[in-house]
Amino acid sequence: MPTSQPEASQPSQERATPDRLLHARTGTDVSPEDVVLAAGRDITPRNLEWAKRKLAQEGPAALDKLLP
Repeated sequence: MPTSQPEASQPSQERATPDRLLHARTGTDVSPEDVVLAAGRDITPRNLEWAKRKLAQEGPAALDKLLP
C-alpha cells in the first residue's frame, strides 16, 4: 500500500484559480445587501444603513474593498 499522499491534496499550478475568475463584481449594480454579506454581517436594518452610507461614500468599490 503506498504511503504517499493522493495527487488531489498536493499543490499544483494547474489547480490554481485563474485571475480572470477572481473578480468580485460581474458588472451589475452593488446592493447594500451585497456589502453587508461581504462584510460578514447579518442583514439587519442597522447594517443596511451602514452599507448604504458606505456605498454612497465609496461607490461599488466598497464591495471590492471588503472581498479578498
